[in-house]
Parts: sequence; C-alpha cells; structure tokens
Amino acid sequence: MTGAFAFTLAGTCPVTGARAGCLETPHGPVLTPRFMPVGTLGNVKTVTPDQLQGCGAEMVLANTYHLHLQPGEDVVAARGGLHRFMGWSGPILTDSGGFQVFSLSEIRQIDEEGVSFRSPRDGSMATLTPESSIAIQNLLGADVIMAFDECPPYPATRPPWPPPWSAPPVGWSGVFGPIGVPIRRCSQLCKGAFTPSSGSGRRPW
Repeated sequence: MTGAFAFTLAGTCPVTGARAGCLETPHGPVLTPRFMPVGTLGNVKTVTPDQLQGCGAEMVLANTYHLHLQPGEDVVAARGGLHRFMGWSGPILTDSGGFQVFSLSEIRQIDEEGVSFRSPRDGSMATLTPESSIAIQNLLGADVIMAFDECPPYPATRPPWPPPWSAPPVGWSGVFGPIGVPIRRCSQLCKGAFTPSSGSGRRPW
C-alpha cells in the first residue's frame, strides 16, 4: 500500500473539457473517468472480491448511511477498516449519506444541524451532520470520502431551487444555504482528523 494521493492528467477533450487521468490512492491507482461497482453494505452482491478484480474493477463504492445503521462504523473499524472487512485490497470511495437525504425523503427531517432519519430497520432515529458524516467515513477507512450534501429532485430551477421546507433557509447545505457551509464544516473536522505523521496513509479527500 502506498501513502500518497496524486492526480495525473492524461488528456482533455477540446470540445467538452472532459478530462481523463489517473488518481493515485493509498490502495492503488484509479483511471478516470471510472465506473465504480456499488458495495452498499461492504459487499458487491453475488460477486467475490477476486471476481471484481478479475473483471477490471479499480474502485468500489460503499454507503456511509447504510453502514452506519448496520453493522456500524465502530464494528468495521474494530475489524481493521472497510478494506479488511470486505476483503477488498483496492481503493474504496464512501458517499456521504447525502443521497439518502433525497431518496429517503419520506422518513427524514432536516434542520440547521443536519438530517435525522427514521431507520427502516427498527424505527430508531439516526442523525447525520456534515461533521458526523466525515467522522463515520474516517472510521470506515475509505480512501476517498465525500462531504455531506443533498441532491435536488428533478426538475430543479437555477439559481438555487427553493426547497418547500426551508423557511428560513437551512444553513448546513450549500444547495439551499450559504454556499460552502457544509464544505467548511467538513474541512474543519478533516484538519483535526489527519496528521501526515500518523502513518495511516490516508487523508480526507
């Protein structure tokens, strides 16, 4: 396992500006753009890690919200992190849980701190904030982690679409609050979570 992140640009489309390149991560390189198989709960269903590698997968995506509910980030961390937990030696990206703000809109509530979900498993409440999302992803041990966001539904107007529940606008989401607020809140936590001398080989991305 290497210990550095780097991006090398291989080419840029003169028409669209789309870029192709290589992202170096502690668990290996990822050619971009890249399709990532989805391992929501730390496994890609019906496919073994060896089969994933054999079919050319370079990075796997796992879901922060669902792993938080089951088995829990503390359980994953106690077993050596998500790579060892799922038996995958390549790079892993975790989403922030932000998509579930959109997809589970019927069982969640938004306030100025973040989002509270009613668990579809047992009815208990689970809260995600920009800070807790980053903390969960750090415990999971992903190579690339995402800032907590929220996906607007289609169709959405621009400039910013006004969600019907925001009066006054909620402050943590850059979609309907001050631009950059969730990024700033996430970055403040990341500054304290990563120390180059820790030897972990990871850093918040």
